[in-house]
This record gives sequence, structure tokens and C-alpha cells, in this order.
Amino acid sequence: MGNGDKKNKSSYVKYILILVVVFILSGMVGAFFANALVDNKPDYNEDDKKGMLVANDKATVMIMGVDERADDVGRSDTLMIATLDPDKNQAALLSVPRDTRVKIKGHGFDKINAAYAYGGRKLTQETIESLLNTHIDHYIKINVHGFTKIIDALGGIDIDVEKRMYYEDPWDDDGGLYIDLQPGIMQHMDGKTAITYVRYRDEEGDIGRIKRQQNFMKAVMDKLVSPTIIPKLPAIVSAVSDSVETDMSVSEILSFLGTLQDAKDNGLKSEMLPGKPVYIEGISYWVPDISKTRQILANTLGIKINQSITTSIHEDNIEYEESIPDNAVEVTEKERIKREIAQEREERLQRLREEQEKSTKRFKSEVDEERPRTNSNREKVETREETPVEDNTTKQKEPVPQTPTRDVPAIDMNTTGKS
Repeated sequence: MGNGDKKNKSSYVKYILILVVVFILSGMVGAFFANALVDNKPDYNEDDKKGMLVANDKATVMIMGVDERADDVGRSDTLMIATLDPDKNQAALLSVPRDTRVKIKGHGFDKINAAYAYGGRKLTQETIESLLNTHIDHYIKINVHGFTKIIDALGGIDIDVEKRMYYEDPWDDDGGLYIDLQPGIMQHMDGKTAITYVRYRDEEGDIGRIKRQQNFMKAVMDKLVSPTIIPKLPAIVSAVSDSVETDMSVSEILSFLGTLQDAKDNGLKSEMLPGKPVYIEGISYWVPDISKTRQILANTLGIKINQSITTSIHEDNIEYEESIPDNAVEVTEKERIKREIAQEREERLQRLREEQEKSTKRFKSEVDEERPRTNSNREKVETREETPVEDNTTKQKEPVPQTPTRDVPAIDMNTTGKS
């Protein structure tokens, strides 16, 4: 990241900090920024809106909880569509089960959480727009591993645990999952405990988990608008900046929070995507009811269903029905939950195996890269040892050329010199 990017991020965080303080202190931010979300909506011409569920005076926001990891593109584990009416201070949340069977561009029919693995946030958004036959104006993407930091930065949240919740899964890819919550009065939870509440799965399956997700969202909103949050703002901003991605401006974020605050007091509507559980080739899906889904959205947006919308619903219904194989089996909710839990565990085991394989390959690659350097050094040593070293003490001297001589008679030492 360049210095310019760091400076922009720092300025952005500073402005958010200042404006959130204003938001909490004034309690009027919803009214002050009421139209920011609507005024800054993308421009949709009449052709774009033909046959679609689009309201000029309301905004839609896709909220994603994404499980992202190193060396893994991740999956969308939580998906909600918030519909906001700033003028009336009303809002609604439509939760989409992660097993929802949808048509993904370029990949055919698959689970909605697979769209993120195929093409990230953008493809997920396009898939949701096709499913609902609407335009998504904005998005908020939150890394689920950042949830704990955000909740802890808030100082924890209060949740009413509706029943006994106990579950153990030592094979969970987060190093094991242990959930042990007691029912009763409102309980104060830190980030780690709150996430186990959201992740708990029982005989209600996605329906129960989505209810807990919605309770979790309401608890977070209650804490965000509390005056006790002011001294914790620096930690909150730091946690959010690392874990949240959005295309909304500061004024739009404040409008979003303000509308949700007022809507909570007015009665925040929460619904789950209507449909039915179906098994296709041993895999669990939630098959959406297109007609009911579009009717819910139309009512939320205040749109009267005309002939063009009716035709679109009919065509999409036919496509969805024809896409379901003949061997598909609709199962009871209890059986579906049992299979889903087993399937989720198998998926986690598979991801764990894949991560282990990647780790092994990385280690092998590092060893292979190191080996040539080691062998090269060894060869140099061996070459150096094989080269004879000159030793002046043992080296044989070459013969020195001798000067030619004549034969000289021997001298008799007893001779006196007489002839």
C-alpha cells in the first residue's frame, strides 16, 4: 500500500470517528442524513428498471459475513439484504440461507455461498440481484474473523439466550468448536462467546441460525447507539477498518446506522427467504420460492406488481423448476438438519485436508529450492578436495644439467717428480 493510500485511509478513519461521535451525541443523525442513501443511489434508467423491483425512494444494502483465510478465497457464511426507507425510518432484513440454490452466472445452479468462491463479492451481488430481480445499491462485507475484534471493541453485547446450547466439534477448521450456553436472563458476551451463539446449529437448522443472526445484529445496533460507546470509539474504528469493506461514503454509513436505529424503535422487520429443503444427489439445498420471495420484496419496497413483473416471476419460476433433477428428494426438516451437520463437518474436514496439502507443498517447495544451493556448495567443496595441493617438501626435483668434463690421468701421490 502506498503512502497516498495510507494517508487516505487515515483521513477516512478520522472523519468516521468524528462523525460517529456526532451521531451518538446528537441522536438526530438519522434525520440529518436521512436521504443520503437514496440521493447517492446509482442511476438506473427505465430500461434497467423494466420488470424489476426497484423503488426510487428506498435503498437496498447487501450485508455479507465472509469467512476469509490465507491461501483461501473464502465463502459467504452470512448473507442479508437490508431494505431501508429513510423518509419513514423503516427497515427490513431479508436473510438468505447459505445453502440457497441459485443460478450463478457462468457456473449454472449452485449454492449461494459458492458464488463468493467463484467470483467474490461482485458475483455474489449479481447473483442476489438475479434471484430477487432488483438492484443492490450498496454493500457491506465483514470478515467473520473480525467479528470477535469488533464485539470486544464494543465492550461485548447483551443477548437473551433462548434455550440450552451445547455442541462440540473438534474437527472444526478454526481449531475446534465448543459451544456451551445456558438459557435464562440477558447474558453479556464477549466476541468469542457471541460468535458461538451465532454459529450454534440445532434441529431448526438455518432457520434457527438465521434467527440468532438477526438477534445478534439487533444486539450490535443496541450497543452502537449507546452513549457508553464514546470512550471505545478508537478501538472500534480500528477493528472496523481492518475487518469491514464497503462502497458507502461516510454520510451514507451514518444514514444507514441512523435509519436502522429508528427502524429498531419502530419495529425492525426480519424475514427469511421462503423456500423448501431439497436433496439433490446427496447434497442439501434450500430451493427458494420465487413468487413468495418477490412478493415479500415488493411489499417491503412498496411496489405494485404489474404485468411486466408478473411475467418475469413466471419465467424465473419455470427456469428454477426445470433446473431441479428428477431424482431430487424433499426431506423432513429434522432429517435435513442431521444431514447438513454431517455435510458441514465433512466440508470442514476437506478444507482442513486442503490446507494441510498446501502447507506440505509449500514446505516441499522450500526444501527443493534450498537443495540446489546445498548441492552446489557441496560440489565446490568436493572439487576443492580433489585438486592436488603442491607440497614443496615432497615434490621431486628436476635434474640439473651438468657441464661436460675431460678424462684427467690420475696423479700418483708417491711420485717425486723425477723422470
